[in-house]
Amino acid sequence: VLQIVKESQQQHGLRHGDFQRYRGYCSRRLRRLRKTLNFKMGNRHKFTGKKVTEEILSDNRYLLLILMDAERAWSYAMQLKQEANTEPRKRFHLLSRLRKAVKHAEELERLCESNRVDAKTKLEAQAYMAYLTGMLRFEHQEWKAAMEAFNKCKTIYEKLANAFTEEQAVLYNQRVEEISPNIRYCAYNIGDQSAMNELMQMRLRSGGTEGLLAEKLEALITQTRAKQAATMSEVEWRGRTVPVKIDKVRIFLLGLADNEAAIAQAENEETKERLFESLLSECRDAIQAVREELKPDQKQREHSLENDSGKVSNIQYLHSYLTAIKLSTAIKRNESMATSLQKALLQQQRSDEDGKRSPRPQDLIRLYDIILQNLVELTQLPGLEEDKNFQKEIGLKTLVYKAYRCFFIAQSYVLVKKWSEALVLYERVLKYAREVQSGAGAHRNSLKELPDVQDLITQVNAEKYSLQAAAILDANDPHETESPSQVKDGKPLSERFETFCLDPSLVSKQVSLVHFPPGFQPIPCKPLFFDLALNHVAFPPLEDKVEQKAKSGLTGYIKGIFGFKS
Repeated sequence: VLQIVKESQQQHGLRHGDFQRYRGYCSRRLRRLRKTLNFKMGNRHKFTGKKVTEEILSDNRYLLLILMDAERAWSYAMQLKQEANTEPRKRFHLLSRLRKAVKHAEELERLCESNRVDAKTKLEAQAYMAYLTGMLRFEHQEWKAAMEAFNKCKTIYEKLANAFTEEQAVLYNQRVEEISPNIRYCAYNIGDQSAMNELMQMRLRSGGTEGLLAEKLEALITQTRAKQAATMSEVEWRGRTVPVKIDKVRIFLLGLADNEAAIAQAENEETKERLFESLLSECRDAIQAVREELKPDQKQREHSLENDSGKVSNIQYLHSYLTAIKLSTAIKRNESMATSLQKALLQQQRSDEDGKRSPRPQDLIRLYDIILQNLVELTQLPGLEEDKNFQKEIGLKTLVYKAYRCFFIAQSYVLVKKWSEALVLYERVLKYAREVQSGAGAHRNSLKELPDVQDLITQVNAEKYSLQAAAILDANDPHETESPSQVKDGKPLSERFETFCLDPSLVSKQVSLVHFPPGFQPIPCKPLFFDLALNHVAFPPLEDKVEQKAKSGLTGYIKGIFGFKS
């Protein structure tokens, strides 16, 4: 049962969470099964209900009918669950479809009690029915009944996993892992407080919960922090205590330490990135809540500035505190991304594998630019302009990140063989690193979280020697200047047939074969003829002919009429 269900789900939409597509597949498969088994429910004019009984269990496809009915109802319920976030009325339809799925699962379990069904299928039918029952009770918030059903399902699948080979047990163990968070959640709601910590660890290991538990666990965490926030009234930052009256800010500050601990314990970069994004989102919501309090309090803050000789109000200082948390978290996230990119860049240099786009030093330069911008915003926060220690710490951090940015700019110049520019930038890196070492003094504790500049100095010294060697080899290489492949004269292939050249552009998409369109060339024009002799020709006199025609004009005309001849 479980293998059929999982294969159908993975192949028809559930890999991408498309429950509507899976429901359509179940309907089509039901129609095909009924047609094949000649088990139709009447005709197009009249419905005649039929039930699968033990007497007609001559083919295992009759059991598939019941299973597909249950899967179709379950997939529709999950589709409605997604839509119920925006349309709460659909929750009633969701519960109705889940009840229908449980009804079909009970019928499947009853049919599997027949002697024609083997023991493994009987156990799987019982586990399937317990799973759907647990989901229905979970939606009804009947925690004890849901926990009993899930435990029954878990027990059956664990026994099945132990009874078969490792390859067959993988599917059962996956289902056990799916329902374990639901069992813990039910236990917490019943009153087991220790289940909360286990849920948090499951959430951390899995990189985010799925299914029924996803939204409920987030709501549970928020609810737990809200209870603790009732006792929180103030927060201390950089020697100043500020009262906290906004509930959303209290909840965020209480969960800050837990979120940071979860980020530190994250097993992979994907989970760490997701936790960073979640923390930044919560921080932005808290800052927005403080901003809404700042707007009506504008006049009061201006009055407090006058009375306190420039000292910012408590709400403004709280806003600065939250903004500092947001900027610091963004810096840590970008630094984590930079560290992973550096590892990928180092592995690429060792392996030199072709394939997908590999990381480049330019990617790291962009990350360090964002970090430096965040540090500039930290120095401009209201209430911290006069804090010399804070400004000194930010100045030292800025020098550290400037050194790393210069280092990767130099690396990008090395790739294009600009040796002198790269050498100057390496010297600038050493200058920044020495400034950090000389000015660290009393601020070493604040620099512990930053990358070690001593390692950077060692790496830069090694890179300088490699750069100098590469520059000397590049300058002494005669083929570098004499090879026609290094001379970019812009001539197309048709004009350099007599010159051998290893031109890689000939196998690219923008190959230069001929000049197109061709250039203009001079050609002779069509000749023009002018008759200049006509002006010098003397024509013969015609006066006698003109006079004779004048004399015989009228007379000749009259004679011609009457027929006289001259």
